[in-house]
Amino acid sequence: MVTPEYVRDLIAQGIACDHLEVDGDGAHFEAVIVSQMFDGKSRVARHQLVNRALGSQMGNEIHALSMKTLTPDEWKAG
Repeated sequence: MVTPEYVRDLIAQGIACDHLEVDGDGAHFEAVIVSQMFDGKSRVARHQLVNRALGSQMGNEIHALSMKTLTPDEWKAG
């Protein structure tokens, strides 16, 4: 079974994160990802970066991932 820690590690390996939280039940996960890499990118482009970091796990072991992708400034603004 895939754990939230495993998903967090996959994301962290592909994206330099200022803040990263992942919660889930083994198939469905929720993530809050804060990264300077998101600066100037649309929400779709941000999600594509995360999906790329997850690679083949997305859609296989990870059935669903709800993401909140923020820049550090957006995170600080709350």
